[in-house]
Amino acid sequence: MLFTEENELLTRTGPGTPMGEMIRRYWIPALLSEELPEPDCAPVRLRLLGEDLVAFRDSKGRIGLLDEHCSHRGTSLFYGRNEDCGLRCIYHGWKYDIEGNVIETPAEPPGSTLKNKVLHKAYPCREAGGAVFTYMGPKEKTPLFPDYEWLMAPPDKVSALKFYLECNYLQCLEGDCDSSHTNFLHSSNFTDRYYRPTVSDPLENPALRLADSAPSYEIMESHNGIQMAAIRKVDAHSNYVRTSCFVATIWPIVPVGQIVDGKLDGASVVHQVPSDDNHTWRFNIRFRRKLPIAQRDKNREREQVGSDYRLVANLHNDYLQDRQSQKSSSYIGIKGFTTQDACVTESMGPIMNRGKEHLGISDSYVIQVRKFLLEAVRAFQAGEDPPGLAYETTENFFPHLRSEIALLPPDVSWKTLFQAVGNK
Repeated sequence: MLFTEENELLTRTGPGTPMGEMIRRYWIPALLSEELPEPDCAPVRLRLLGEDLVAFRDSKGRIGLLDEHCSHRGTSLFYGRNEDCGLRCIYHGWKYDIEGNVIETPAEPPGSTLKNKVLHKAYPCREAGGAVFTYMGPKEKTPLFPDYEWLMAPPDKVSALKFYLECNYLQCLEGDCDSSHTNFLHSSNFTDRYYRPTVSDPLENPALRLADSAPSYEIMESHNGIQMAAIRKVDAHSNYVRTSCFVATIWPIVPVGQIVDGKLDGASVVHQVPSDDNHTWRFNIRFRRKLPIAQRDKNREREQVGSDYRLVANLHNDYLQDRQSQKSSSYIGIKGFTTQDACVTESMGPIMNRGKEHLGISDSYVIQVRKFLLEAVRAFQAGEDPPGLAYETTENFFPHLRSEIALLPPDVSWKTLFQAVGNK
């Protein structure tokens, strides 16, 4: 459990809050590249970390992320004209470039210098992995853009998806840092169309994951996150091992993908981005190292999400739960990993009271992630830089935190998986 003060410290992310200011020191996803499909297309309205913003792609294809409200009289720039390398407010014609410079004030008399005295709030953007990332912290503290594998993958080996969740980001993040729930919440998925193991993927045999409902856990902390191994006993001669990661400060990595040459070819990287304290944008960036991602697999992942990036089965329609199916063929009567996860995290309430919890061994990873975040945010309050950031030089440190799946003899450590992989 967490004390009330600790829960408040971790869950409040608006401007001026310790956790909110720490998250702002990282590059985080703001929207998908597909939402701004071409130069001078319509702007997109969004809310991140309690701030109302508008994104646009200018005539040169560059992306700007601005405070939604015009610096002149506060009209929403979402309704603005995107033209000639700038976003123009429809009220009096003030025009902004992607850096927030006021480049035109046509309602002012000739020779007016008013535009030179105003700098509109704007955040820098970078496109990678099918998403648009932004940095919302102090300019002088801007870190290098990270060279994680999923951000460097070519377009045919990456797939990005986002959807909206009506609860605090920490509940969503903790759901991804929990291996044992798959034996229950997701158990029926292993035989339906959302989960399709093949003969060539023996390590993804559903029987292996379901063989042991109470796995043991081994956890290892690094400079930028946590590596966790969930170890399920299959028989006297083998353990089924799945490793997951948490990368500071809101990025779980879960083992998803195809087995190629005995190794997991990629993973699913989840970015739990606070919209505000009571709502979260979940970005799923799935990538592969060797094989391209087929379009049918990308489409299948999107089946549960509507054109407005909201779940089709959601909190307001009880996730379309089929009670008859729950009795006869499905553990919970709700289809799809994504919707199932949303049900259990959103039904906790907008911000759950962690003082009422009763945690067990199965929560070891969640407990360690909370500890990591508490230590990081307290150190940040004391003046230290957040963990896992680089400012002058960087190294490819993502391979030290990666997901794998393996069948191992009981006397062989899961850490040997990463010794064999090395830094490639």
